[in-house]
Amino acid sequence: MLKRLETRLTNQNMFTDDKTSMCIRRERTQITNFWFKYTHPKYEHLSIRLNPLTTFTSLFIIIAFIIWCICEPQHAQDIFLELKKDITHLFTWLYIGSQDIRTVFIIWLYFSKYGKCKLGKDNDEPEFSDAEWFSMLFACGIGIGLFFFSVSEPLRHYTISDTLPTNRYVSDAYMPDNTLAQIALTITYYHWGLHAWVVYCVVGIILAFTSFRWDLPLTMKSCFYPLIGEKIFGWLGDSIDILSIITTIFGVCTSLGIGAIQVNAGLNFLVPSISVSTPVQMMIIWTITFCATISVVSGLRRGIRRISQASFIIGVSLLLVVLFLDQPQYILNLFIQTIGFYIQNIIQLSFHTDAFEQLSPSYGAKDRGRMDSTSDGESNWMNEWTVFYWSWWIAWSPFVGAFIAKISRGRTIREFIHGALTAPVLFSFFWLTVFGGSGIKMERTAAERGLCCPNWNTTYLTLIPHDKIDDKESWGEYICDGGVCNPCSASLIDGHQFENGYKNLTAKILGTAGYGSTVMVGNQQITRLSCHGKEAMWFYLMASYGNIYGSVLSVVSMFGLFLYLLTSSDSGSLIIDTLASNGDNEPPVTQRIFWALVEGGCATSLLAAGGQSALVAIQTASIVAAFPYTLILNILCVSIYIALVQESRNENDPNYDPPAFSIGLLDFVTTWQPRLMKETLKNVFLGPYNCGKCLARINHSKHPFVWQITLSMLLIGLPVFYAIEIQLGIPGSSSIAWTCYLGFVFYVTGARVLLRLACKIPGNMIADFFICLFLWPTVVVQMKEHIDSGALNIVPHAPDHDSLDSRLDKASIDSEMDNIAKLYSSFGTTSNSQPQKTEHHENSLV
Repeated sequence: MLKRLETRLTNQNMFTDDKTSMCIRRERTQITNFWFKYTHPKYEHLSIRLNPLTTFTSLFIIIAFIIWCICEPQHAQDIFLELKKDITHLFTWLYIGSQDIRTVFIIWLYFSKYGKCKLGKDNDEPEFSDAEWFSMLFACGIGIGLFFFSVSEPLRHYTISDTLPTNRYVSDAYMPDNTLAQIALTITYYHWGLHAWVVYCVVGIILAFTSFRWDLPLTMKSCFYPLIGEKIFGWLGDSIDILSIITTIFGVCTSLGIGAIQVNAGLNFLVPSISVSTPVQMMIIWTITFCATISVVSGLRRGIRRISQASFIIGVSLLLVVLFLDQPQYILNLFIQTIGFYIQNIIQLSFHTDAFEQLSPSYGAKDRGRMDSTSDGESNWMNEWTVFYWSWWIAWSPFVGAFIAKISRGRTIREFIHGALTAPVLFSFFWLTVFGGSGIKMERTAAERGLCCPNWNTTYLTLIPHDKIDDKESWGEYICDGGVCNPCSASLIDGHQFENGYKNLTAKILGTAGYGSTVMVGNQQITRLSCHGKEAMWFYLMASYGNIYGSVLSVVSMFGLFLYLLTSSDSGSLIIDTLASNGDNEPPVTQRIFWALVEGGCATSLLAAGGQSALVAIQTASIVAAFPYTLILNILCVSIYIALVQESRNENDPNYDPPAFSIGLLDFVTTWQPRLMKETLKNVFLGPYNCGKCLARINHSKHPFVWQITLSMLLIGLPVFYAIEIQLGIPGSSSIAWTCYLGFVFYVTGARVLLRLACKIPGNMIADFFICLFLWPTVVVQMKEHIDSGALNIVPHAPDHDSLDSRLDKASIDSEMDNIAKLYSSFGTTSNSQPQKTEHHENSLV
């Protein structure tokens, strides 16, 4: 039905009409997706339109997981922290390397001919002005992170922390202090720069392209349409949307909970009578949720757009006021200098994985005439910083990428990258320079005045027994954390005048915020920022600009924080509802309210029952869930390339229809054909036998035994050598096991490439390798089915090169055949004959 509709409209040249485009998109969504619909006869806003499988499965998993985190918050946190640690230890190379690959890909895409391709129909125009568009995507993508981390992160990289690992630069006692300050800001640039925002670009580009140009629903499953086609309309596509909804809910829920804690800390700083407590934080969450509900009901244009603009204006106002209240020449000098330092060091920074730090301390350094091994960075620094950042950005990519795609219709890919990568990165850099540079300057000023970091235990100060009022030697037992005063606290106690015993000292500690680390100079408050948490750092910096301006800046900051949290909540609710309703552009109001309340309810429940441990458990779970998304984002880069190449070819040759395999790689799970499922299960064990037969038929050989024996030995080597290491305790056997498996994968890859070349099926060797690495049983079934279908037509004698298609790229075919020959010879086997040389395309996976 849908194909007949598209054919009829195409013949009438009606695809350029916006209403027709929307009609096709609506028809595609209605016909191919699973729906539950209820239309209220009187009140349209009480209607329901949703995908029940996606919605109820997501809700069940979310509720079950949150109940677990509420009942056993510490246990859940410990499990996910251990998982996070294991993932970091084993896959740091994957996080770092894939982030670099995606960055290079987006930069290439910007400068390529595909940069002028429009995310929509050729006559579509942007729905929002550049300023409105940028303010919405920036407010959604950045949240409240820049407020707190812009001051705290450079200082954490610049100073030694008691709670966070020390990096390799701070550990170097011979590093000049100015150089260390510069490196600290450059690392912060790295964590908030190109490599961070590029994940949003990848998701946003492919989703906007497939939704607005190909009229697919605005859901995450549409990103995979260039790879698996109509198979996205089924349980496989719904599974992708379920994972996206869960990840988004966890991310927004965590931001609401932790954001409420941070706002509560800010309110306590401004008004000490407002306690830092769970009831206050719950009130903050429900205030944000109430406002977010009103915003999301108002819609994208009236609600979210206006709040995003207000958030952005407040942020820019704070930025400019602090710039001119501080030393503008210092800030501008630092900005230009750090940009140059970033450009100079970005390649080294972006490829650094802390390989030696994670290995072990550098034992024997003294024997080699080097410095003491304690000058090395800590082994878990990468886990706590860079990998944490990449995981958190990736966890937010489905939500933010989908939101940016939703507001980007009518823009070219080059314009999209300008707005979603170049502009936010430059703005973030300037923001980090203003607030991070000011924070480092204050840290140095405080150190110049002798301020330090005491470890007062204010909770137990009033518990000092009356008989020990004048016993200075026993005060530390009560005044300092852990019963031991650090050098800073000890020096403050020793320098205190004890005319009134401990009472005078207690009054100063309890009555002066940051006593020992803060001093008033005129009307300016100087603070040793590194002594405080990231929330307090921001407000101490604001307070340093005088009693009047400091108070105003702090209040405006609180309002800005509230609006940025509100923007994250309402845009998250909108995207979750869109995903749950099969990409409906205007889902019913009832559903929008429901998802907004779910976010607030989840955050409140976690905070009330499990406290911050439950929130950290959810946050860590989001980061762990980002691991598969790391692989998915790499696949989406391939999807973008295939989609753009296909679009380009369709424009040049509308009748272009390249050959393809007779069955798809995922047909055994998407079509539920018992025969294919049975064949796939059989090939888990008989794969070497069938792959050897395929190789023999491709190479005109009647003797497949050499291939079958070689493949069998390689595949059997995987469990055998693993068993040897586990049962006999022979170390290194697992390495041989994986070598055998990779050898097997190389053989299957070679067979698939040979079959593609013989049948003129588009593809490339790299994609074939990764497909065979994870899906080799289905690859063998696909090859066997294709050969049995009679599609393979090999001439037994040498091919007549003059009769080949004039468009044949003989050089590329010869090169690939040479590579395959080398591949076989490296494992002791060479093919008996060369397959027929055929046309080779490089724009498809299957």
